Amino acid sequence: MTIRQLSVFLENKTGHLNEILSVLAKNNINIIALTVADSSDYGLLRAVVSNPEKAFKVLHEAGFIVRVHEIISIEMNAAPGSMSHILDLFTAADIAIEYVYAFSFGSKSILILRVDKSEKAREVIQFNQLKLISEEDLK
Repeated sequence: MTIRQLSVFLENKTGHLNEILSVLAKNNINIIALTVADSSDYGLLRAVVSNPEKAFKVLHEAGFIVRVHEIISIEMNAAPGSMSHILDLFTAADIAIEYVYAFSFGSKSILILRVDKSEKAREVIQFNQLKLISEEDLK
């Protein structure tokens, strides 16, 4: 089971990030998780949102370069070493992590990652009885 994440290209200029956030806000789309990777000239915003289809449509119509990617989201313990333990399982199965980000709230922590071998990752998750997060869980 995967969830959909938006990837939005953005220029490194004052206010550009807020333009994207404003489009989402005006369309009643909630941001669940967000990260921005940048270089000197541009950035890549990755976001898990409440309605990925609508977000894609309104951002595209507003002129942004946007893509939707399938990612894996796993609930983990909010304790030191939890993320390392999960990543060890993927490493042992020869699954490369393309990128990862995480967030915590209360006693829960959520790990979001994209891997090079999605089907093999699902097998590792199932075998180790890890809890996958679905888009329904995020609503």
